[in-house]
Amino acid sequence: MENNNNQQIVILRDKIKQIISLFESEKDKRKALDAENTKAKEEIKKLKEEKEKLTIQYNNLKLAKSIEEAVTSPHDAKLKINRIVREIDKCIALLNK
Repeated sequence: MENNNNQQIVILRDKIKQIISLFESEKDKRKALDAENTKAKEEIKKLKEEKEKLTIQYNNLKLAKSIEEAVTSPHDAKLKINRIVREIDKCIALLNK
C-alpha cells in the first residue's frame, strides 16, 4: 500500500513538473508575442505619421498645381488665394474651439 502511494506521489510530481514546464514555455511564448505586438504597434504608428506627412505633401502639391494653373489669369489667382485664406481661417477657428 505504501509502495502504491509512493508511486502515485512520484507520478504526481512528474505531472506537476510537466505542467510547470508547459507553463514556463507558454509564458515565454507570451513574452515573445507581447514584444512582437509592441513592435507592430510602433510600426503602425510610424506608418501613420508617414502617411500624414505624405498627405500634407500631396495637398501642398495639389494646391501649388492649382495656383500654377491660375497664374494664367491674375484675377483667378487672386480669387483662389482668397478662397485658400478663407479655408485657413476656418481651420484656425475650428482649432480655437
